[in-house]
Amino acid sequence: MADNSDKSERISDAEHAVMEALWQRSPLTASQVCEDVCETRDWSLATVKTLLSRLVSKQAVATRPDGRRFLYTPLLARTDYAGSESRRLVDRLFGGRAAPLFAQLAESEALTENDLAEMEALLRELRK
Repeated sequence: MADNSDKSERISDAEHAVMEALWQRSPLTASQVCEDVCETRDWSLATVKTLLSRLVSKQAVATRPDGRRFLYTPLLARTDYAGSESRRLVDRLFGGRAAPLFAQLAESEALTENDLAEMEALLRELRK
């Protein structure tokens, strides 16, 4: 799937919750998205419809008619979104360098032994 992050506006936290529902399974109707997110976020169906409309405008979600309702499908792949958000975080908080991010995580004890093992394996793979 193409990386739409350069073409579209940034996705808000609320819009991200809708995207998560669509990434888990799609296509979905607005009502189905609401079933996934409304209760935990104390949202109404109208809120979900507004967020879906914004995501369509941002070219992150496609819509197609299905009888009297619409079906929504993500156009932005989750991996593309995670990559662009990760890059934005590193650029904004750590001057474009990833090493200080890992140092910060290590200092705040946010990394588990499992995390460290996965990172070591990744580094070994990248050096091949």
